[in-house]
Amino acid sequence: MILSFHPCFEADKNIICAGRQPGPDDLAAIKASKAVILPQGCYKSLYEIARNNCPHVFPNFDARFEYPGKIGQIQLFQGTNTTHPKTEVFVAVKSFYKHYGNRPGKVSFGFPFVFKFNQGGEGSNVYLVKSSAELGDVLKLAENYEKTGQTGFLIQEYIPSRNRTLRIVVIGQKIITYWRIQKSKEIFCSSLAQGAVIDRDSDPFLQETAAKAVKDFCDKTEINLAGFDLLFSAEPEINEPLFLEINYFFGRKGLGGSEKFYELLISEIKRWLQGFNLS
Repeated sequence: MILSFHPCFEADKNIICAGRQPGPDDLAAIKASKAVILPQGCYKSLYEIARNNCPHVFPNFDARFEYPGKIGQIQLFQGTNTTHPKTEVFVAVKSFYKHYGNRPGKVSFGFPFVFKFNQGGEGSNVYLVKSSAELGDVLKLAENYEKTGQTGFLIQEYIPSRNRTLRIVVIGQKIITYWRIQKSKEIFCSSLAQGAVIDRDSDPFLQETAAKAVKDFCDKTEINLAGFDLLFSAEPEINEPLFLEINYFFGRKGLGGSEKFYELLISEIKRWLQGFNLS
């Protein structure tokens, strides 16, 4: 039996678990299944009981839950020797001050550098810090976030990249690449949510190079549903892609919209099932 918790994928048995924790009936259905299909927004609890009680689960979110947030992703990049901008991680503002003492403006990378909160996506909670005054502002913001229970941030070397990043979407065995180019010089982030535009055609060699790097990374981590953000330095002699982050929830505009995304997703789930002779 194929069991689906995904509202858009019809299987032998279908259960909706959105907005609730899994219960005994869900566990019984998982144990009776040969494969389980989960939605992107599943709770960690649902994922864990699926992984622990069924031999085949799609998508593979092991890395998502073992290395949560942007801090976890940096740890994953480090553990897999994946190229990324130089990064320092801090669990709280006080740890930043403990490290830099009374010289917070003397960060290792110098100004400008990138400041990222542990949580956030599509360019939110990411800042280009150009001065000590701006650093003070974002540290105060971090202190306010900590009062709500949101802790952790990282600072990262700023890599000039011609105001563009490369989005690489992995859906099963399907890999889709496109540039996101920020036309406005007043906006730092090159996410579509921040007004960037899509370019599918420029620098195909760089796109192919980055796609291969992402495929190699996914082979190591078994990630099979995510949107990766990478960049290339504007220095013409540097053709090495740098990983920025992994988005387990990602925009669909660059894929042609939600309808196209679900078409791709369903096709790749079927291909995944065929690989285990379960279709």
